[in-house]
Amino acid sequence: MTRQPNPCSQEELGSLFLFEKLDPEQLARLCREGHVETFEPGPVYTEGDAAACFYVLLEGTVVLSRRVGADDVEITRTSSRGVYAGAFQSYLGDRVQQVYTTSLRVTDPSRFFVLSAETFATIMREWFPMAVHLLEGLFLGTETMRQAVGQRERLLALGSLSAGLTHELNNPAAAAVRATAALRERVAGMRHKLGIIAAGPYQRDTLETLVEIQERTADQVSKATPLSPLEAAEREDALSDWLDDHGIAGGWNLSPTFVQAGLATDWLDQVAAAVDEHTLAGAVRWLSYTVETELLMNEIQDSTARVSQLVNAARQYSQLDRAPYQVADVHELLDSTLLMLSGRMGPGIKVVKDYDRTLPKIPAYPGELNQVWTNLIDNAVSAMSSTDSQGTLTVRTALDHDHLLVEFRDTGPGVPADIRDRIFDPFFTTKPVGEGTGLGLDISWRVVVNKHHGGLEVHSEPGDTRFQVRLPLTAADTDTSQEHS
Repeated sequence: MTRQPNPCSQEELGSLFLFEKLDPEQLARLCREGHVETFEPGPVYTEGDAAACFYVLLEGTVVLSRRVGADDVEITRTSSRGVYAGAFQSYLGDRVQQVYTTSLRVTDPSRFFVLSAETFATIMREWFPMAVHLLEGLFLGTETMRQAVGQRERLLALGSLSAGLTHELNNPAAAAVRATAALRERVAGMRHKLGIIAAGPYQRDTLETLVEIQERTADQVSKATPLSPLEAAEREDALSDWLDDHGIAGGWNLSPTFVQAGLATDWLDQVAAAVDEHTLAGAVRWLSYTVETELLMNEIQDSTARVSQLVNAARQYSQLDRAPYQVADVHELLDSTLLMLSGRMGPGIKVVKDYDRTLPKIPAYPGELNQVWTNLIDNAVSAMSSTDSQGTLTVRTALDHDHLLVEFRDTGPGVPADIRDRIFDPFFTTKPVGEGTGLGLDISWRVVVNKHHGGLEVHSEPGDTRFQVRLPLTAADTDTSQEHS
């Protein structure tokens, strides 16, 4: 980059819209404390560097760009005299990080009026004290509000997730409590029936055969396969008929339990062959207690496993026991978030997972990615619920060149074209007052683009809205812990 000093003209400065209201003395001070430079085609300054100067274009063409992932995205290109860039927030001092928020380059030899950041800040405070106070209040107030509302949004999301998790935990926990109470009754009945059998006219070898049948029955219950409703009804009728034919009362009450355990009439034939007809009813009822206790223990096992699964999902979602930056499996993060949000989805919303399980793990901030998934899933569910509470949410992962793609597709009404470019802006929301803060997508953008050096975009039409997150497969060369605003 070549810089060439040039003389400063008060008349030229006064012809710019930025300085046209200044008096001759002020223009003279600008020329005295600033200078004019000509830059050859190439960079003028780079995003992220310390903001040292304030630049005003006098002649030429400038291009402003921002870093998005591995690419420089052009923001604007102009030849308008008087446009400015650089350290224009220097009047805020050390209350904000004084770095260039964009990159500036010129495409042909261009002249700039240049002020040092310190000089620009001093002049602003001396000439426009009221304006500086207003600008400070606007900038710092907006930042404070964004932080406060962002914190509020996180608390609301946490409250919603807590309510959903409590609801999800309540079902298996209540089932386990009910099954435990029923199990206690069945075990007491088994003890009573065992006492009757022991006092009855059973031979030793008969008791041994019954105990053997009991062991095989318990093993059979654990291996039972579900039947179709028609198959189950037919087997219940067959078992009821067998019990009635053998003089065992209440066969209609016993047969559903036997069917659920995967037992059929051939099992009853084994029991009948082991005892005489006078003791058959007692033996069948004693064995029915075995079947019921095994089924109840299976129910308790399933319920407690569900509780454990939910707790593991909550730990995975919160990442409380993980390092903030690590190599993570995106599918694990997606599954935990979907499970945590399952209570948020009504019965009319179907979730489809279209995962490419061959994708590698990626370096990431898992806890913050879970926040992104939460925001995008919540938006999709809200969009579908705003119509008839029906729809399909499809979560897809795929390889996209050197990025991992995570796509959230919903069948809601879509994002209107006239607001599509604004949905990632802070505080912009289409939800009714009190229901949305307008920071969910802004936070998602910052996490994906600024922190992970990835990309976030939306494609939408009625019935097909897709939010696409692209994450690099390898860690960026730069320090990913620094998030530029």
